[in-house]
Amino acid sequence: MYLELFKLHELPFRLSPDPQFLYLSKQHARAKAYMESTIWFTDGFVVITGDIGAGKTTLIETFLRELQTDAVVAQINQTQLSPTAFLQTVLVQFGFSPFNMKKPEVLATLNQFLVEQHIKGRKVLLIVDEAQNLSHRVLEEVRMLSGIETTKEKALRIILAGQPDLNDKLNSPELVQLTQRVRLRFHLTALTTAETFAYIDHRLEVAGSQGRRIFAIETYPTIYKYTGGVPRLINTLCDTCMLAAFGRDQDTVTTEDLEAAIKELQWVEFASSTNRLRVLNMEQSVPPSTDTGHTVGRILLAIGGKTVMERELKPGRLVIGRTADNDLQIDSKFISRHHCQIVTQADSCLIEDLNSTNGIYVQSKRVRRYNLNDGDVVQVGQHEIMYIDERAPRLRGDGDSVDTEVHEKKP
Repeated sequence: MYLELFKLHELPFRLSPDPQFLYLSKQHARAKAYMESTIWFTDGFVVITGDIGAGKTTLIETFLRELQTDAVVAQINQTQLSPTAFLQTVLVQFGFSPFNMKKPEVLATLNQFLVEQHIKGRKVLLIVDEAQNLSHRVLEEVRMLSGIETTKEKALRIILAGQPDLNDKLNSPELVQLTQRVRLRFHLTALTTAETFAYIDHRLEVAGSQGRRIFAIETYPTIYKYTGGVPRLINTLCDTCMLAAFGRDQDTVTTEDLEAAIKELQWVEFASSTNRLRVLNMEQSVPPSTDTGHTVGRILLAIGGKTVMERELKPGRLVIGRTADNDLQIDSKFISRHHCQIVTQADSCLIEDLNSTNGIYVQSKRVRRYNLNDGDVVQVGQHEIMYIDERAPRLRGDGDSVDTEVHEKKP
């Protein structure tokens, strides 16, 4: 890789949540302080929300890294579970093997464990990441767990972290009892312009830059323009920029490298007010999807092998996600608000993951970007998207039907 060229000892913009690289903006510092308060106060939940890529998981990992040794932690990241499976998963985190237990036995074991840990002077903490995926029934179980107490205090401390949908769920009438137990709630927004600049320099410094200017100063405003201050997007763009400079054997990232990276990623300016993509005002940009132009392909949306929707593809962009503001809405909890996009040009069609939680898969392999070929099937949550290229020579006769059978992704 480019470490030797840039005289770094670590990759500065990896997407993995490494606590060593955490940049504590004012917001991140406040959210971390709220997490730390759970060690001293046991009267209620702490809820941390933020958009995809805002840094929630990195905050959690940093908090756990600094946690006192007398704390016992259950960390849950897989949240698409039934109530019993969720409780069993909590017990597994505490060192039990509860899979042959029925629910009453699971609850009794948890209750006994929490009381024993309190007697031993240990603090027990439950952290649930991606909590927006928890069903109402599971959240009710979490509320019941929070009620386990000794004569003086609650036996279990709870942190819920998730995307903004978690707030919508907590505000629903069905969960009013749980919401009343939320002591602190904080929402992480994107970094400001100044924080974005400091974030880039901080990660480079941790990686070993020793104050050297690796990114030309004129690149910073454009980086912010295309990432909106979202840490994960900053990492992706900056890493691609460094690869572009590496390809030219240059140890400084210039605007030329930045433009090359933006073109490679096929990004457009970040629309911070709506989290939607704005059309890039460049000669090589792709125009937004419209009803004009000739059809160059089609996609078939299926679930369980059954086609539920068909959409023509014309030159432009088709954004796919869970909410109604997408060009193609898939109302499923396995789909992110803005999950992926299909960019269609006269001679190509590309699907790109928009930093979704569950990703997109081609032939059981998770991909970030993929050039679609006739007949390709892309796994998106529990749905499948089959791409049919109308420009490709057809092997079937005009009267033959299209085979829409879609195979499930291999485990």
